[in-house]
Amino acid sequence: MAMRLLILLFLLLASGASTAAETRVLVIGDSLSAAYDMPTEQGWVALLDERLGERAEVINAAISGDTSASARARLPRALDAHAPDVVIIAVGGNDGLRGIPLAALRGNLTAMIDQARAAGARVLLAGVRLPTNYGPAFIDRFLATFQQVADATGVAFVPRILEGVAGDPALMLDDGIHPNADAQPIILDNIWQALAPMLATQHAG
Repeated sequence: MAMRLLILLFLLLASGASTAAETRVLVIGDSLSAAYDMPTEQGWVALLDERLGERAEVINAAISGDTSASARARLPRALDAHAPDVVIIAVGGNDGLRGIPLAALRGNLTAMIDQARAAGARVLLAGVRLPTNYGPAFIDRFLATFQQVADATGVAFVPRILEGVAGDPALMLDDGIHPNADAQPIILDNIWQALAPMLATQHAG
């Protein structure tokens, strides 16, 4: 009888393990990923978690106001705490808004990619475009910084996290910087285009 109970317990534990999340996805970002000014469950990261269901666990480590430097400083602890398989890096907008040198942004993004890879994770980098009042020359150079990092490191890349959102008043808050709740499914679809192939490869492996 005791042996049968042990076998039953083993089977139950094995069954539970088989339904556990196969992949951990860590999102390190700023207010664009932190569900700014809305319930957390309406943000695109929560919608990603909902879409993936039991296939993956999504950890939202986004903090409003984060720059690439502050995100870089806290990434090692997040990697140690969550041991992610995939890291989505979606920071940099605050660097542009605060006039932080583009070389510093480039260096911080590259260092974060290196940190994530050293921890065994694959990386998706998301770029962001600044508001139009920053002038076309700087906006283009700022956006190109993300492309340069993606090209140099070979990571999966979403050029504009707010593609189809920024510039549409119906999808933005009154500040013209942050997306509203209606924009979140669009942001998720932007991320999903690059993330889905990564997860498919992860599961195939």
